[in-house]
Amino acid sequence: MRFLSPAQLWFLVLLPVVAVLYVWLQGRRKRSALSYPQLALVRQALASTGWRRHVPPAFMLMAIATMILAGARPVVDMMVPTARKTIVLAMDVSGSMQATDVHPSRLAAAQAAAKEFISKLPEGVRVALVAYAGSAHLVQAPTRNRSQIVAAIDAFKLERATAIGNAIIVSLGAIFPAEGIDVWNFGTNQGKRADLGDDDLLRRPVPVGSYDAAAIVLLSDGQNTSGIDPIEAAKFAAERGVRVYTVGFGTHQGAVISAFGLNVRVQLDEEALKSVAGLTGATYHRAADQLELEAVYEALKAEITMERAEREITNLFANAATLLTLFALALSVLWFGRVI
Repeated sequence: MRFLSPAQLWFLVLLPVVAVLYVWLQGRRKRSALSYPQLALVRQALASTGWRRHVPPAFMLMAIATMILAGARPVVDMMVPTARKTIVLAMDVSGSMQATDVHPSRLAAAQAAAKEFISKLPEGVRVALVAYAGSAHLVQAPTRNRSQIVAAIDAFKLERATAIGNAIIVSLGAIFPAEGIDVWNFGTNQGKRADLGDDDLLRRPVPVGSYDAAAIVLLSDGQNTSGIDPIEAAKFAAERGVRVYTVGFGTHQGAVISAFGLNVRVQLDEEALKSVAGLTGATYHRAADQLELEAVYEALKAEITMERAEREITNLFANAATLLTLFALALSVLWFGRVI
């Protein structure tokens, strides 16, 4: 916690002075009362030494301290919902996803984890789905209808090759449908962008990770083998402030699959996924099985839909000071029949 007006805290040094003054006045009152010979006054003075008479002033002192803290305008860091209302889930459906190093298979485990992830997202968040292998396709436009997303996930079919860069560009097209972003306008396989039109050329890049309305979550289990360079695609996303969170899936030793009559070992290219996430201001996560993948998605849900922000809590301190004051007055009236 910090304070926007810390100079107000200097008033706290007056509280010990007030406490000492209170003790001095109580002692003076007692001495004055005992100086009278009347027995009734002596009894009254002695009776007034009970602990209860100090309780209302103590609460008043706490109320004053709390009000001083309120005047200093305290702020705290807390987790608050983000403005991010669209998440594009880009999932690898290349042939390597048939590998069984993850039970029952990489694809089946990824499908189950994705459906679990979607079911736990806030209701107001729209979800889009991109499936990619040698090419990338928007199989479900952004929607709040979870059953449509689940049906699209269940309909995945494995294809050849892996085009991570294409998946990023198609995901951006789903986020910015009015801009006409697609893999054909982007450029060649080497990621050299072609003419995107005057509007796109004149558009100025925004700070990395600054676009709060949407994010991309990309899962891959292998290496990029075709299409747009993932690094160039990541730079393109970074220029638009869109974060691309990447998830590497599969065991560390990789797996051997049969392709075109040959046994091929497929392994994850973590460095490329880390670079994509880093360039866009996002994070990279690794999962070796379905349980780990579900844990990753759970962490991403919090990371994407919540953010840490400073919030001023002056009103909380002011309300607390008011309650302390009312409590002190109530005790004084209840116990002694008078206001402090």
